[in-house]
This record gives sequence, C-alpha cells and structure tokens, in this order.
Amino acid sequence: MAANTTPAQTFPHDFIWGFATASFQIEGSTNVDGRGKSIWDDFSKIPGKTQDGKDGDVATDSYNRWKEDIELLAEYGVKSYRFSIAWSRIIPLGGRNDPVNQKGIEFYSKFIDALLAKGIIPFVTLYHWDLPQALHDRYGGWLNKEEIVKDYVNYAKICYESFGDRVKHWLTMNEPWCVSILGYGRGVFAPGRCSDRARSPEGDSSTEPYIVAHSVILAHAYAVKLYRDQFKSQQHGEIGITLNGDWAMPYDNSPENVAAAQRALDFAIGECIYADPVYLGHYPESMRMILGDRLPVFTPEELVVVKGSSDFYGMNTYTTNLCKAGGDDIFQGYVDYTFTRPDGTQLGNQAHSGWLQDYAPGFRSLLNYLYKRYKLPIYVTENGFSVKDESMKPMPHVLHDEERVHYFRGTTSSLRAAMFEDGVDVKAYFPWSLLDNFEWADGYITRFGLTYVDYDTQKRYPKDSAKFLTQVSYRSCPCRLALLIAVFL
Repeated sequence: MAANTTPAQTFPHDFIWGFATASFQIEGSTNVDGRGKSIWDDFSKIPGKTQDGKDGDVATDSYNRWKEDIELLAEYGVKSYRFSIAWSRIIPLGGRNDPVNQKGIEFYSKFIDALLAKGIIPFVTLYHWDLPQALHDRYGGWLNKEEIVKDYVNYAKICYESFGDRVKHWLTMNEPWCVSILGYGRGVFAPGRCSDRARSPEGDSSTEPYIVAHSVILAHAYAVKLYRDQFKSQQHGEIGITLNGDWAMPYDNSPENVAAAQRALDFAIGECIYADPVYLGHYPESMRMILGDRLPVFTPEELVVVKGSSDFYGMNTYTTNLCKAGGDDIFQGYVDYTFTRPDGTQLGNQAHSGWLQDYAPGFRSLLNYLYKRYKLPIYVTENGFSVKDESMKPMPHVLHDEERVHYFRGTTSSLRAAMFEDGVDVKAYFPWSLLDNFEWADGYITRFGLTYVDYDTQKRYPKDSAKFLTQVSYRSCPCRLALLIAVFL
C-alpha cells in the first residue's frame, strides 16, 4: 500500500504521538562546550567494536543542527519528542562533588524551550547508556552500588532543578538489560566487560551483569523517590523507567517449550528482571532458581524504595521470538530463539538486524501481557524496524521504505486493537527513530530512521514511513490534516 493511503486507526485526542532519539546517537560534538567523555566515546574508537569502525564524534550533528531537527518534528506534526540528556554534558566528570557545566544546561534548556514554542512536549530520558567515563575510571561505575547511586541521583536532581519547570515526563533509565547484559555480560556494548578474554581483558560475565542490574534499579528508584519527595508537588510531572522486551511465543505446544517462553519473558529479554522488582517488589522465581546467590538481594529499606517506583510502564519492543527449551545462553534463561516455525516458514519479514522480524500480533500480545501483569498505563517509548541492506541502497529506494511502512501499519493496527478491543491503557507511542543515526555496535550500517540522513552532507530526507506515521497521528487530530497535506504533497 502506498504511504499516502490514510490508515483506518483512530486514537484519542490526548494520545501522545512522538518520535524518539538518544543523545550519543545523534548529537556528535563530543568535545564541545565542556562536555566530558562518556564510556561510548573511547569504546567506539576501539578497532572491532563497531561494524564499520566508526564512532559517535559527529553522528547526525544534532548538537549543531537541533533547530533543523525541531523544524522537522514540527513538519511531522508530532505531539512529543523523546530525547535523552547526556550526563557528561551536565557534569563532565559525573560525580556529586564534580563541577556542573553551565553550557550543557543552557543547551538543553534552550532546546526544551524551542520544543515548547512549537507545541511539542519534551519527553526526557535521563540515562541512555552514556555513563561519564570518569565515573567508570574512578570506581567502576555501575559496579559500585554505593557510589553510583549517589552520583546518579545528584545528576537527576540537577536536571529536575534545571528543566523540571517545563519537563513533565521523565524516564530515568533506558533499557537496563542492555546496560547490564550487553555491557557487562556479552561485552558488545560499552564498557565492553565480559569473561571472554578474546573480547575483553577484564570482566566476569557470571556476576557483573547482575551487580550492574541491581545498581541500575536502585539508582532509578532513589531518583524517583527524590522527584516525588522534593519536586513532584511543585512541578506536577510523572516519572518512570523504560524497559526493553519482546514477545515470546512457544515454538510448539510442548510443555517444555511453553515453559521456555514464560522463562524468556521472566529472565532473558529484560521484562521481569527489572519490571518485577520495580512493580511487584521481587525478582521472578525462575531467575532465583537459575542464578542462586549471584542474584543480589535488596535490603528491606531498599525494597521499600524500589517497589512502586514507576508511575507507568515504559515499553521498548521490536519483535517476537519463538522459544525452545535448551541452549547454553544463561542471559536468555537457557532458551533458544528462532523465527522459523515447525513447518519451516518464517514468522515474518526479516529486518537488517538479525534479531528482528516483523510480526505485529506479538506486539498486541505483549501489550496485553504487560497490562495484565503490572496494571499500569503503558507508554510505548520505542518500536521500530531496520530495513535490510538499507545503507547500501540508492536514496530513492531508501525513501520508499515499504518494509518499514508494513511494519508500522501492523504495529499501529495492533496498538489500536489492544486499546479499543482489549482495553489496554496505552498513553503514548514513540516510533524509533526520528533520524538514521549511530546505531551503537552496528555503527552507521544499520538504519532505523524514519528520516534518511546523508552522512556526507547531514541533510535530512523524510521516508515514506515518517509520512505514514504522521498520517496515523493526524487521525487523532483531523483538524490538522490540511497542514499534513501542505507538508508532504
């Protein structure tokens, strides 16, 4: 179907539509205006750590082109923009006793003001994987619970004080599973620690991921406590955490594979390893059985702070996995993932990312599962698709990204069904990502953008997927349809 075909979905007028990004992936200007290093600065420069050998020094140059990006958001007519603040722009050395960088505060302050001037709601992520390098060097960063929690809460406090009069939607952490498992278990993300000495000279994959996970949960919880105790009554905002997790389906109806799919949800994909402590006050039993005393224990005092420390469920999801019992990957709960059904057919269209196929019914199932389990409103803070070999195609083909349009047609239809047929309380939807950008260990090879970025010129070009999603969002405000026609026709 062509991208200018109006989809059938209708959504409430107060539903929050937006696009999302992260600071390190788009800003560039890594040594400008007092910014300190993050753990991704040097890590991305180590040979072999990114697929194309490139780093985030320029990215999409959004530190300099932020006005252009805001104009693009306004043209798309989105209600909100989810972006992250770079901790090391605010506190270059990161710590609670280190100097604050006023230029960093001024940058984000004028950025927020410009969003609001365009009628765009700022939806702010405090931490999207870019820990100040100085804290990692000083005491091990997330491996040191006593220090990192205090330093993170201090950073959060500065942000509340500086921006909270205008920011009413806060996310403390983005995808803690990636922080802990990919950064300290598999060693493929910064700081790249793991037990594989061919990959990293330091690290212990059997213990460090769970130490880090524990620290991240506590940092989140105490930052939320600070907001609720000292800022919420005056600033009237909401705050929570956003977790990654994809739907898990049994490969077949055998009892062992049915149990494996549940264990995947509990253990390996990032939902319950973080969500159960935050929303229910404990780790899943399947994790305790497998990890034993490697799983850190919350003190009674910590548990009081952790339980209930999110006003909503922040949901990042991309795909669905078929699950088989077995395998040797403890981070997946000893579950094998596949996209191939027993009859040999594929679950859906294959993305460029090997871990991603297009299967819209799984999105609906996950929304239902999370809402029934945690009983809180859901904010879909990431959802997207990387078109296969997109970086190798000529621009006209890239702009007509039919596979991505197909993906979003499915997920928005599933979103509507979950809301209006199943009664799931979904408040927001943020497709990933506003722009093609630095895609972490993939470098610039993998593109998730709704807007094509020519990395040689940094010029932005809307893809059909952006036009499609803009039309879906305009269905919740038909009075703005004339503006949509003026922008894209």
